[in-house]
Amino acid sequence: MRISFSVARHKAHKRLFREAKGQRGGRKNQIRLVKETIVRNRCFAFRDRRVRKRDFRSLWITRINAACQIRGIAYSRFIHGLDLAGVKLNRKMLSELAIHQPLVFEEILSVAKEALAKSAA
Repeated sequence: MRISFSVARHKAHKRLFREAKGQRGGRKNQIRLVKETIVRNRCFAFRDRRVRKRDFRSLWITRINAACQIRGIAYSRFIHGLDLAGVKLNRKMLSELAIHQPLVFEEILSVAKEALAKSAA
């Protein structure tokens, strides 16, 4: 007689059920639905690891833009000025400086403005 639910199969199912924990209805305790759920969850997880990076970059740009607008310069002009000045700070650090170290951010802003003035002249 063939054994259809061996220790190995039980262990494999248990692992899948553990991964599907927290789902509603049959999605947490019926193996067919659990498999579908896990595939779907993994797809979303893969996609959203990349989306999270986009979302954070967008947040940092919004913060920098707000800090720039208060000081009378557009975000795009500020970034262009930093490029011309050769300042290699990423947007995450610029947003942190704008929030926690406004005086340092203003110094960086003045460097960018100087570089813009030199390139215009």
